[in-house]
Amino acid sequence: MQNCDTLIRNASVFDGSGTAPRILDVALRSDRIHSIGHSLDYKAVATIDAQGLALSPGFIDVHTHDDTSVIHSPAMLPKLSQGVTTVIVGNCGISASPVRLRGEPPDPMNLLGDASVFRYPTFAAYVTAVNKAHPAVSVGALIGHTSLRNNHMDRLDRVATEAENTAMRAELQEALDGGALGLSSGLAYLSANSATTDEVLALAQPLSLAGAVYTTHMRSETEAILDAMQESFTIARVNNVPVIISHLKCAGIANWGRGAEILHALDEARESQRAGCDCYPYAAGSSTLDLRQIDERVTIAITWSTPHPEMAGQTLAEIASTWNVSQLEAARLLQPAGAIYHSISEEDMRRILCHPATMIGSDGLPNDPRPHPRLWGTFPRVLGRYSRDAKLLTLPEAIHKMTQMPAQRFGIAERGLIREGFFADLVLFDPVEINDVATFEDPVRASAGISSVWVNGALSYTKEGATGRRGGRFIPRGKTTWIQ
Repeated sequence: MQNCDTLIRNASVFDGSGTAPRILDVALRSDRIHSIGHSLDYKAVATIDAQGLALSPGFIDVHTHDDTSVIHSPAMLPKLSQGVTTVIVGNCGISASPVRLRGEPPDPMNLLGDASVFRYPTFAAYVTAVNKAHPAVSVGALIGHTSLRNNHMDRLDRVATEAENTAMRAELQEALDGGALGLSSGLAYLSANSATTDEVLALAQPLSLAGAVYTTHMRSETEAILDAMQESFTIARVNNVPVIISHLKCAGIANWGRGAEILHALDEARESQRAGCDCYPYAAGSSTLDLRQIDERVTIAITWSTPHPEMAGQTLAEIASTWNVSQLEAARLLQPAGAIYHSISEEDMRRILCHPATMIGSDGLPNDPRPHPRLWGTFPRVLGRYSRDAKLLTLPEAIHKMTQMPAQRFGIAERGLIREGFFADLVLFDPVEINDVATFEDPVRASAGISSVWVNGALSYTKEGATGRRGGRFIPRGKTTWIQ
């Protein structure tokens, strides 16, 4: 009889590939899946009877802003409690490294925290800090275009010079050599909106040889979305790299109903290049308060405000009424601030969520004092509300979008599947009970139905809560294998 650390018996195994589940035993030894089969004969330190429960690979949150949280709040309970075992940081053009500030971080880098948390002038320093913190989840990292601009430009409201872009490109190459997953951009934000297509084209040149990816919060998610998509496809096609459109949506009431149109544009691109997207399962977004997004037809909730912290939790309309000013003027007075925008069509979101090229990303903001509920509820919401209840996609399909697909697209080696020899990132959940519990009114709540979570073989979470064992580590870039 062989020995193992953990033996999970009689689980309904969803292996991450999208195929139907099978009733199997899974044995873990150290940080790996040691054996998979029927009625395994092992002497285990811990044995779990998983009858009636689903066992899947740990979920990979492809779109996070957990860059500093994995170091300063390494328990990572918002993610661990919903079955996430790996987070990808550095999205939307903002990364915690490499960063050298000359004051407070520019918007939207301030979503990651104030100047005190930007302590990583090189990517190597960030990797060292992650591994020293031993977070409860593993970390893969993108490099932010805006962060690089901050390092090399005196102001961000202009295009980079050739010399500045050369310096940014050299710093990106250094990070890629250190295991970064790729480059992200946030061209919708004023800190990067002045960058031309040519600036990003030139910066992205090192990605192809490195086998890395380009992700983008596009220049527009409203009326000009098709033009923004074409710009994204062009940058990737010219550089021969995969492109992932971040949190694909039809934002703004005037844009509602265009889900089929933008997915058609994505499908046309996919015929000749590697293109995909991620999506969060909510009809509302969250970011810093942007005057360009003020629309009195849209409910906008204020989550924080530096000059007026007492207004957090109220809607912009309520604040404007209290102050007897327009919503636009109220927004000016509140800045800098954070906001939740209820500006997405549920129908469009559902259509994008179900598309075969779509992965799942929370886009949660862990530093927000009143966060969007997606920070705590994204993955169980897909599995419960949209798979089990609404039957928009099957459970194997939903799990595939959270596991194998992101692992292969981002080059996260030996994760995303339940396979012998792969890292033991696993989540055991009740498919009948799993659901999100966090709401806009009460957003800091752990989801229902998660039974156990293992990160690199360490049992890190049970239905009683976090165990205190933190098995996460930095994950360097592996080989990408694109799934169309």
